[in-house]
Amino acid sequence: MEESRLYQWTVIRSVLAIFQWWGFNVTVIIMNKWIFQKMDFKFPLTVSCIHFICSAIGAYTVIKVLKLKPLIVVDPEDRWRRIFPMSFVFCINIVLGNVSLRYIPVSFMQTIKSFTPATTVILQWLVWSKHFDLRIWASLIPIVGGILLTSITELSFNMFGFCAALFGCLATSTKTILAESLLHGYKFDSINTVYYMAPFATMILALPALLLEGSGVVAWLQTDPPLLSSFFIIFGSGVLAFCLNFSIFYVIHSTTAVTFNVAGNLKVAVAVTCSWLIFRNPISMMNAVGCAITLIGCTFYGYVRHMLSQQKPTPGTPRTPRTPRKSMEFAPLVNDKLEDKV
Repeated sequence: MEESRLYQWTVIRSVLAIFQWWGFNVTVIIMNKWIFQKMDFKFPLTVSCIHFICSAIGAYTVIKVLKLKPLIVVDPEDRWRRIFPMSFVFCINIVLGNVSLRYIPVSFMQTIKSFTPATTVILQWLVWSKHFDLRIWASLIPIVGGILLTSITELSFNMFGFCAALFGCLATSTKTILAESLLHGYKFDSINTVYYMAPFATMILALPALLLEGSGVVAWLQTDPPLLSSFFIIFGSGVLAFCLNFSIFYVIHSTTAVTFNVAGNLKVAVAVTCSWLIFRNPISMMNAVGCAITLIGCTFYGYVRHMLSQQKPTPGTPRTPRTPRKSMEFAPLVNDKLEDKV
């Protein structure tokens, strides 16, 4: 009886954690799109910088003030040699995501972001000469096919926004690959990742934001927008972006890898639906089909990764130059579950 109650509580906690994660993620995306489209605040560098500032303050509060998470100590030398390069790519990743939101609908942007597993596999194959199981390559076919179908049939297609989202996928993959090599020996969670990277990212982005968008922000302020509500929305999106990172950590520890993968793809569907209800961007039937094919491919990819990670090498199996040293080398070395979204 006690075990049954414990199991029920575990299930309820996992479901609540997933819905909390969905809520933060979808709200941040919708708020960012609202900032660019409805408020006419078309300054993605400034928005990203504000997000990094809010995330740095939030991570410091969680670790140093509230002590909800222990600090993972990093050598001062490693902060510049290892953390700074990752922060630079991390910064590019977030900026490109916000730039794409300015020019293309949320539905199209989220579908393109689903291309990240494919870019991760391809980069590791090209850069590290990693060999993957054929099932991994097969799972990428519907992802790539769905992206192509969605792009061809997108009614609000914008080449600049499309390229920003696509290069954002490459930046995400590069960040996760760098995490594997640069952070060897440091078992970072999402909060400690933000704690170390957000201050560096703020430092990297502050000057470009000031030089490239400073005059535009001043001109926008002179148009007499409702300042109180505007600042509340812009800084609120930054606070919620940090909360999103915290919820990612909680969901990871409350669910299995397969559950997280499926929930992540359903989250994309929820974001697409909510954005359509709010912004009413036109979506053709073939565009919706392409998005669905991409999400199915991502789910299949996550399932294949999980199955291969559970395999144990058969005793006595001879090694060949193309045989991975361990079963996890069939799949990307990075942990997709810890993809931070500031």
